[in-house]
Amino acid sequence: MEDRNALLNELDAVSFCVNDLTLYLDTHPTDVQALDLFGEYLGKRKALMEAFESKFEPLTIDCVKAEGIHEAKSECSYDGQRHFTWVDGRTPWEGGLE
Repeated sequence: MEDRNALLNELDAVSFCVNDLTLYLDTHPTDVQALDLFGEYLGKRKALMEAFESKFEPLTIDCVKAEGIHEAKSECSYDGQRHFTWVDGRTPWEGGLE
């Protein structure tokens, strides 16, 4: 569970940077340094999302696979079966954020 929480915390931090840079770039669309930083953090966020999805479950609909077949994910109820991966894992109200 610690690995899951550590990955979520890192993803939260990187996502905050992406959101903050998005707001800044709304008013400074030609700031080259901000654009570079945005691209860097966006790449980090994508990599973290993919890492989380591969170990646990999808966090956003962008990570869902309709052909999902997972091998022994701790939160998957359909190991070895083709299924909609959005149903993998616990929801926040089921303790998914512990």
